[in-house]
Amino acid sequence: MSMRLYVSRDAGAVAVGADDVALALEQAAAKRGIAIEIIRTGSRGLYWLEPLVEVATPQGRIAFGPVSETDVPSLLDALASNTPHLLRLGATDEISWLKRQTRLTFARCGVIDPRSLDDYRAHGGYKGLAHALSLGADAILNEVTASGLRGRGGAGFPTGIKWKTVAQAKADRKFIVCNADEGDSGTFADRMIMEGDPFLVIEGMTIAGITVGATKGYIYIRSEYPHAVEAMNAAITAAKRGGYLGANIGGSKQAFDLEVRVGAGAYVCGEETSLLESLEGRRGIVRAKPPLPAHHGLFGKPTVINNVLSFAAIPFILAEGAKAYADFGMGRSRGTMPIQLAGNIRYGGLFETAFGVTLGDLVDDIGGGTFTGRPVRAVQVGGPLGAYFPRALFDTPFDYEAFAARDGLIGHGGIVVFDDSVDMRRQARFAMEFCAIESCGKCTPCRIGSTRGVETIERIINGERVSENLALVEDLCNTMKFGSLCALGGFTPYPVLSALKHFREDFVPAPTTLQAAE
Repeated sequence: MSMRLYVSRDAGAVAVGADDVALALEQAAAKRGIAIEIIRTGSRGLYWLEPLVEVATPQGRIAFGPVSETDVPSLLDALASNTPHLLRLGATDEISWLKRQTRLTFARCGVIDPRSLDDYRAHGGYKGLAHALSLGADAILNEVTASGLRGRGGAGFPTGIKWKTVAQAKADRKFIVCNADEGDSGTFADRMIMEGDPFLVIEGMTIAGITVGATKGYIYIRSEYPHAVEAMNAAITAAKRGGYLGANIGGSKQAFDLEVRVGAGAYVCGEETSLLESLEGRRGIVRAKPPLPAHHGLFGKPTVINNVLSFAAIPFILAEGAKAYADFGMGRSRGTMPIQLAGNIRYGGLFETAFGVTLGDLVDDIGGGTFTGRPVRAVQVGGPLGAYFPRALFDTPFDYEAFAARDGLIGHGGIVVFDDSVDMRRQARFAMEFCAIESCGKCTPCRIGSTRGVETIERIINGERVSENLALVEDLCNTMKFGSLCALGGFTPYPVLSALKHFREDFVPAPTTLQAAE
């Protein structure tokens, strides 16, 4: 008897024992004389079920989870005898949480062996590049523009416009830079795709290089992601060996090469000009704009900078056509968004769906409410610089313009959930403290404003001249919002002002019994 098992090597799965489960499966199978093949995949993104073990059958994969080391003997016995097991979840593709998704970017994540170029190609990989090579640069650009793809890193800038600017720039060299410095709280999509489908990122960057005339690319990954660094380096080596990087890509006359660079973990290096400074070997400090990186970027040359999810969306667009991508979504938010559910939530993980699903559906229905079972009080969308939304705003569609209209931002698609025990004063203080610690220090509003913000909110928490200090915080936020050089100082006011607006009762002391009587 022989069986094929799939166990995730994703860092999130490894953190809860996936490596131990894989080893236990090998040892238990050897002890029983059962021939098994264990394929280490990425994660499906259902993190509450990790470690997830899938078994290949003629009818498709069957999932079991969450599996611990102690479950392995009984699991193998059940598989060998074809008898039921308590951890059996049924056909993986039929799991409701997975079946409800629209997986365009994450279609292969958790399915393929991320180290295998052959597996990637067998599941449709490099179809987009093949079509791109047949189209030529101008036609590729038209497809990307028509798809409506916007940057998935936070600002939501149209990808086609950025690429066109670099394509039209005159220079002897151009560069492609992938911003994989994923530092927002509650976000893990970049890491997941790099660990689970790294060739997808390589393919997207290669198409970008062909489009704008760049022959060199860099993937800038934060040092806290050692598994992603290893996965990307392994995939780059395999892509070179397979003829998909270097000279004569895919048998064409095009050339493109890639290199991974590891950052030291500064949050501000998620800002594109700070990232460029770091890539060039200097301290990550924000550059004043103009000039834009599209004109004067890495080493002074025209540079395309997009984040992981932006590049990862490109192969589908080129393989299936701009319309197939643009048919999903709403308004100016086209395609799908890999949404990351985290914090105090029952079903945490990655849920890819078309733009337009409401915040309430994501938190209450898809996420299952809080892990503690207490009422949801607030959700922060868009990382540590995102606004806090109360339940009254849960009808907001997940869409760039809809969030902006309510003083929020989608950012990288991270949602962090808080129950009714949260103290919003301390959340506001944390936003200012985070900015103070992570500020590059170049501009005064961010460097000094955030420090003064921490001090002022502390006075509010201590009950000192609350009304005056609340007015001071609001004034300080306006100064930071409109005076900071980059989004770090400019967006810090979002969590602070939203906490003040929607959770005012946490900041203003309740009237005493005597005051109430008067």
